[in-house]
Amino acid sequence: MKKPMMLLFFCLLLFLSACSSSNQPSSSEANGEKQNQSDGEKTEVIFWHAMGGELEPVLNEIVDEFNKKQENIEVKPIFQGSYEEALTKFNTVAGTKDAPAIMQIFEVGTKYMIDSGKIQPVQKFIDEENYDTSQWEKNISNYYSVGGVQYSMPFNSSTPVLIYNKDVFKEAGLDPEKPPMTYSELKDAAKKLTKGQERYGFSILNYGWFFEELLAVQGGHFVDQENGREGNAQKAVFNSEEGLRVFELIADMYKEGTYYNVGTNWDDIRAAFQSGKIAMYLDSSAGVKAIVDNAPFNVGVSYLPVPDNVERQGVIIGGASIWMSAGIEEETQKAAWEFMKYLTTPEVQAKWHVESGYFAINPKAYEEDIVKQEWEKYPQLKVTVDQLHDTKPTAATQGALISVFPEARQKIVTAMENIYQGMDPKQALDRAAQEVDRALEVANKKQEN
Repeated sequence: MKKPMMLLFFCLLLFLSACSSSNQPSSSEANGEKQNQSDGEKTEVIFWHAMGGELEPVLNEIVDEFNKKQENIEVKPIFQGSYEEALTKFNTVAGTKDAPAIMQIFEVGTKYMIDSGKIQPVQKFIDEENYDTSQWEKNISNYYSVGGVQYSMPFNSSTPVLIYNKDVFKEAGLDPEKPPMTYSELKDAAKKLTKGQERYGFSILNYGWFFEELLAVQGGHFVDQENGREGNAQKAVFNSEEGLRVFELIADMYKEGTYYNVGTNWDDIRAAFQSGKIAMYLDSSAGVKAIVDNAPFNVGVSYLPVPDNVERQGVIIGGASIWMSAGIEEETQKAAWEFMKYLTTPEVQAKWHVESGYFAINPKAYEEDIVKQEWEKYPQLKVTVDQLHDTKPTAATQGALISVFPEARQKIVTAMENIYQGMDPKQALDRAAQEVDRALEVANKKQEN
């Protein structure tokens, strides 16, 4: 009996030893390294975005098409609300392992993101594989490049354009194929288009972005330090000759009764145009297609008007870009970079352009058949692209970099509202500049500490 018992005991020891060995972590697991792709598991890339409404299904479809082509990566898009809401949520997890791999941030959050230290500039991956960024639209990627470093990848980009009612142009004796290109032409056309309080010639949404664009198209800067791109801005300079021209234009037309104060809501100004309440207004290039589809008349699209005898410089990019988080697994960062590269391919950008109205980050997308077909149906879209391509790369058109941009925009809105209340344009603009100066001072002191 002893031999069988000894044999059974020996076998039991071998079994327990084997179980103990199989439960021991590998050296990499013991060091806390995540085995993303072991046993066929895919690397998960969480993508926080602010594309709601009709844009969310378009984005989800692009992500699905990417995922179907991948064996080791799965991107999960998650809507986070408005740009402001998404940025607030990102701040709660930035720099930790809970941060999303990819985060969409609006353009005025660029300086804030750079200063946060919680992001991984995509320049790292561009350098590692010698990725050719020349395939990107330079006038777009320039905004998100500082000191030769590409911090984020442009994604949904737009610029403002002049939108006008071609039918009432004919009615007023104006050539619908010759929209106003200068301030004097704009004022003259607005007078002819205005019909008492039934129809106003022109309107601009009370939104700081449009002021910034009307400033930049003249070559004017928003802040000092070469628009905040040669160092931290210390002072607002938008109360310059260029800025005053914009405010005087609004004040003059408002006094003449040819300008309609529509307020701050995008839907309101678009509804006013579609109902015939206003004949011309400024809008985002991304909204052109919807306006053409919904207006009960022929819609024209043109470049931003400039003051007389001022050389046109071009427009600043609006919209948003996508950023890579710091503090997450490098393997996840690499997977995120693969998705970013996919987004910039001509085929994907062609789809994004025709279905969203935003510019193509890769200009080769405009050579795709679906874009050519769309432009035949909507020639207005090509005008928006032409204005972008005609933009001269300067510190003005590259756009300002300040961490307090949302606050600064609100100061401009208040200044515009002050004009409607009868305040002198220079006084309104100077007051806004002084308030932005104080905001910059506080922000710079916080950064120093």
